[in-house]
Amino acid sequence: MADKVYDAVIVGSGATGGWAAKELCEAGMEVAMLEAGPKLDPDKDFSEHLQPHDLKYRGKANPKADERIRRPVGSRCYACEESNTQMFVDEVDNPWTTPSDKPFWWVRGRQVGGRTIMWGRQSYRLSDYDFKAASHDGYGDDWPISYADIAPYYDTVEQFVGISGQAEGLSQLPDGKFLPPMAMSCGEHMVKKAVDGMGRRMTIGRCAVNTRPHQGRAACHYCGPCHRGCMTQSYFSSPVSTLPMAEKTGKFTLVTNAVVRHVTTNGGGLADGVFYFDRATRSSREIKAKIVILCASTLESTRIMFNSGNERFPGGLANSSGVMGHYLMDHFMYPGAEGILAARNGTTREIANRPNGIYIPRFRNIDSKDSRFIRGYGYQGGEGVTVYEHAYSTKGFGAAFKEKVKTDTESRVRLVGFGEMLAKRENHVRLDDKVKDAWDIPALHIDCVQGDNERAMAKDMMESSKEMLEAAGAKITSTNTVYPPPGFAIHEVGTARMGSDPKTSVLNKWNQAHDVKNLFVMDGSCFVSIGCQNPTLTMMALTVRACEYAVAEHKRGNLA
Repeated sequence: MADKVYDAVIVGSGATGGWAAKELCEAGMEVAMLEAGPKLDPDKDFSEHLQPHDLKYRGKANPKADERIRRPVGSRCYACEESNTQMFVDEVDNPWTTPSDKPFWWVRGRQVGGRTIMWGRQSYRLSDYDFKAASHDGYGDDWPISYADIAPYYDTVEQFVGISGQAEGLSQLPDGKFLPPMAMSCGEHMVKKAVDGMGRRMTIGRCAVNTRPHQGRAACHYCGPCHRGCMTQSYFSSPVSTLPMAEKTGKFTLVTNAVVRHVTTNGGGLADGVFYFDRATRSSREIKAKIVILCASTLESTRIMFNSGNERFPGGLANSSGVMGHYLMDHFMYPGAEGILAARNGTTREIANRPNGIYIPRFRNIDSKDSRFIRGYGYQGGEGVTVYEHAYSTKGFGAAFKEKVKTDTESRVRLVGFGEMLAKRENHVRLDDKVKDAWDIPALHIDCVQGDNERAMAKDMMESSKEMLEAAGAKITSTNTVYPPPGFAIHEVGTARMGSDPKTSVLNKWNQAHDVKNLFVMDGSCFVSIGCQNPTLTMMALTVRACEYAVAEHKRGNLA
């Protein structure tokens, strides 16, 4: 392999890596992909149809089990269960450090497909309230692109991936190319009527799950626990969609269990390949390519660039600006409220395990400015009608008990806020010169915390959710203004931001490094601001756009 020079090497096989492979291979380029983990076998590794009684610990998982002890942060995630713990990174082998008073909960997945195997699948477009946020409120920097620049690439991604949703005609949440929307429950329609009546808007979630057969993949049959895998390939993940398209060209080589240490460079300062370790044997290897594309996820790509520092770039590859590592962001989530819709108690669940919730788009700082904070937030959530869960607290036995369990159901509605975290230079990552991973690669030190704007927004998120649920007739049972440390929304972005000025950014508007013209970073690293919408759809659209540019530049000979 060392003698072969590929047209491009891609690091990472997740949402953006899969798209990069598809686009470049279909353009006729010879592509190699390096993935730090193994390829999963759905027959052995997916467990979405297992019932609690099929599992040793009834799905709750043993907190003393070694695999969970080795994942103290990952095991906090709702998606990490007894049957899929192995899909989350072993944090003992893959450590990071933080200041003692600034925890960062970093949740990762190392397997072919990365976190697209167990992601939440919510897929929303950003708008110019996000791309041009600084022009709206004067804080921070605008992106070097506008919504009009990326809109055609949103179209491309949505039409291939399959995004179910409902058009709403909102400027802050542009409509897309949707598959038919999933249905709301009766309780959710009650909440929607109240929310819409307040001049806001509630819609069904826009979700990367097929509601009809699409691109050779089956429609979802609502079995529910998508984070355990999907045997029917009904939701988007790179191993069942973009990667097969790359393989179909005959120009794609996948190297699994390849733990990348750094990008290699030649005497002219260009990237010429990647140095990596075999995950099991820890032997070192290199792969050569004319173009290097990092899609390892925000923090991993930045870590690779830091570890790629050389005589020309002692502070990290392509970091002449000194900006790399700075402006880390993640959504802060959970502020909100929950209540009981008494009018719905005693009903049965209308929809099986619908793999989707509702969405209330941002309504703050759109037409008027809020004096308490800038930017905005949205809500996810929905109605949950208990089926058997309340049996634990229901008294009785025998036939009467069984009838009570069937009829004494309870409707709970919940709104969970997702708020924008401002881009701040002081929220940053760097290498820790004392801590290394299992392959002797320097680990990241992450220094990041939410600020006053986030705290003010969280209070309003709770108050507004309570107001909307009460308007729908719900009796409030809990409210929350507390949110976990950054990282736990698993929406981390920034650290290699794009911009027009090489002195204040790492990448240009095409995700190309200012300093190294054949190095591209096509993941969340490039974000200038985060908005309040889930970021993966935007990452994929940016990747398609960047690949179109990279292919054209490669053909012109401008990257050599």
